Amino acid sequence: MMHPRFQSLLKSPLDRKIVLLVADGLGGLPHPETGLTELETARIPNLDRLAAKGSGGRMLPISPGLTPGSGAAHLALFGYDPLEVDVGRGVLEALGSDFELKPGDLAARGNFATVDSDGIVRDRRAGVPPDEENRRLCAKLIEGLKGLFSDIEIHILSGKEHRFAVVFRGRDLDGALNDNDPQRENLPLVEIRPGRPEAARSQQVVQTFLDAAREVLADETTATGMLLRGFSNPPRITPFGDLFGVKAGAIAAYPMYRGVAQVVGMEILGVPKDFEAEVALLESRFEDYDFFFVHFKKTDSAGHKGDFGEKVRQIELLDSFIPRLEALGPEVLIITGDHSTPCIHKEHSWHPVPTVIRSSLAIGAEGARFTERSLMCGDLGIFHATDLMPLALAHASRLDKYGA
Repeated sequence: MMHPRFQSLLKSPLDRKIVLLVADGLGGLPHPETGLTELETARIPNLDRLAAKGSGGRMLPISPGLTPGSGAAHLALFGYDPLEVDVGRGVLEALGSDFELKPGDLAARGNFATVDSDGIVRDRRAGVPPDEENRRLCAKLIEGLKGLFSDIEIHILSGKEHRFAVVFRGRDLDGALNDNDPQRENLPLVEIRPGRPEAARSQQVVQTFLDAAREVLADETTATGMLLRGFSNPPRITPFGDLFGVKAGAIAAYPMYRGVAQVVGMEILGVPKDFEAEVALLESRFEDYDFFFVHFKKTDSAGHKGDFGEKVRQIELLDSFIPRLEALGPEVLIITGDHSTPCIHKEHSWHPVPTVIRSSLAIGAEGARFTERSLMCGDLGIFHATDLMPLALAHASRLDKYGA
């Protein structure tokens, strides 16, 4: 996290705006046949132009060799060391669903999944149902689980596609529980166990919930079970605005990313349905804030599917929106990802993420492209994600000099 001494260097707002555009799972690896990464394959004239004019490099989400989850990666982007600040995925998902958590709540992020009668997970995403099907399934669970507990409230919050969140509200619910997700298809559900004695009651509550939910979903064809991850209680955290002296607005279509922005104290600007709506929201609210976090999801989704061509298409779609961001005239425009999701890997990876900072104080490199290999030579080098916000503030002339 940003060193306390940095805060004494913060200058008062100078009407200089920063836009941080995060393309989820942006980084990739070479295709076995072509030898080119997804970024190297894509036609991205606008991103390449920014790479040639801006300061470029590659960003380590956490530390060398450590593969980050999305929540941890975004915390690092926002300047919080995820090895020190523990915010569970469940809390992020619940907050991103615009649910007001209370102290002591126990939250988990859920996937609808296809689970057979032997408890083997056949499809971790239940065929990726449309959002309306997700809402139907959540309503079915809410109705079917009424009265399951006399002393605990269950809140099931629908999300996008296969995702949802569940919040247990009661006494003595400790979040030290493991996930029941085996992380791969054709493996059995993982038994929920308490990570410390204080979580024994939570384990009993969650297991009772899971068993009852399987009965409610028994007549479904694909969503026959669920995977719960990121059990957690609400954290205490220093607000983003206090750390960096900015008024921050967050724009994201997917709930989890609104959640991580909300947990650090950013103001959530609406619930856009897609990236087109996100950019329109940025344009309409641009005068109201001096820092914006904007999230692009589908690069990551394609990476998880292993669909190289689709990830290339999504990168090209992202590129087509860059002129609209530039037209707003932010003093600092940052393009990066939270982590890499290479299509040949189908999961998050530890590889550094291509990053460009465009500002009037940037050092360009003629001929540079917005690719993994081209940005190896950028002036930013390889840097930690927790250093991104100090760099952003410096490019916006928002940090005074240190020392005499």
